Amino acid sequence: MNPIEEYYSREDVQKFLLEFGKDREVVAVFRDQKFGKRPNILQTKDDILEEVKKGAISFHCSAEKFVNPLALEAGMPKEKIDELRIGWDLVIDIDIDSIEIAKIYAKVFCEFLKQYGIENFMIKYTGNKSFHIIVFSESFPKKYGNIDVPKSYIEISKKIIEYLKFNTKDKIRELLIEFFSLKDLLNLTKKSLNEILDEEKRIDPFKIAKIDIFGLRHLFRMPYAINEKTYRVSIPLNPKEIMNFDPQDATIENVKVNFDFLKKSKEDGLILLLQAIDWFEYKGLEKEIQKEIKEIQEIKGKIKIPFEFFPECIKKILSGLSDGRKRSVFTLITFLRNVGYSMEEIENIIYEWNKRNNPPLRESFIRSQLRWHAKQTRNLLPPNADNELFYKDIGIDHSQCCKLYGFKNPLVYAFKAYKKYLKENYESKRRKDRD
Repeated sequence: MNPIEEYYSREDVQKFLLEFGKDREVVAVFRDQKFGKRPNILQTKDDILEEVKKGAISFHCSAEKFVNPLALEAGMPKEKIDELRIGWDLVIDIDIDSIEIAKIYAKVFCEFLKQYGIENFMIKYTGNKSFHIIVFSESFPKKYGNIDVPKSYIEISKKIIEYLKFNTKDKIRELLIEFFSLKDLLNLTKKSLNEILDEEKRIDPFKIAKIDIFGLRHLFRMPYAINEKTYRVSIPLNPKEIMNFDPQDATIENVKVNFDFLKKSKEDGLILLLQAIDWFEYKGLEKEIQKEIKEIQEIKGKIKIPFEFFPECIKKILSGLSDGRKRSVFTLITFLRNVGYSMEEIENIIYEWNKRNNPPLRESFIRSQLRWHAKQTRNLLPPNADNELFYKDIGIDHSQCCKLYGFKNPLVYAFKAYKKYLKENYESKRRKDRD
């Protein structure tokens, strides 16, 4: 028995591939790097061994999950594929031919996901010179307001990837400069200086590495499948091990299968989904909010907006809820942080608010949310006014505040109302001083 057959004859390897491949299109890749027939699936260990006996070296699978992968057809319209899709994994594909540079991107991306409370994602070595990061479909809700998430694969995955790039660009640039000289970067990427600089003549991390956005029926190498080019194994990794990872650990004889990498969490990617969609729709919102804060600080100094200037939607939430209480914890904390309240003040407000809920949330849930938000270094915004999941679906009406005046976000309403009050008071005081 050759080493490839011996490897795929291992019971632990077979079990992992079959478990990971459930509801996915799975295609064998052969010695000449050609793909097998499509569509195809793996149902039994005999399916694996049959392909290997034909010369298969690797197995690639779809990021999408389908009610019946075998019903897929070449040239099938997007609408038909959408109907078959029951979910999708977000696969972050770091496209670069340098394992050492790829480690930087992988490290930052993993830290970014953890900051959003996503714990059970998978990072795996591709078997060559880079990594894949997989956020499982279970991390995302099936419905998001009026959005059918499984059917919106391309649209939503694109928004999350763009949001990820926007929020990690500076950190990746900082680490690239720390770990590599400019000469090393150019040698490793085989690019010219102009090819890796942005319009401001700074290193652009996403001109060094591409983060591919998968299309319909796109395939990627399965975890614990052998790379058909290098014959190393695409092994999952602990995110803490990324910077010290040695490709030698991925040789066939060194591989130990760990089923803990299949652990999934339910809807722990909701906040990432929320922020990505809102950011994509209103990319200028953060700049607009910073402008409002600066103008208030110029008038008054330190910003802390009193309750009377909160929009009616936030006041309604603060009066207590019977539905949407968990979602509203996020809304309230992010709103209050942005209008100048300390985490200690927010904690007191949230616990008092919870007493007005019917029924109250468990204190353990509130504590965990407060701890999570206290760790955040990024400026998370509350959901936008048109986000039905966080407002309309739980009986919160924006028509009397944000939407009435055309504001995209409750924060903008609060800033505008408070700024107007400060300006009027300032002008009134000036008039009195003149008199």
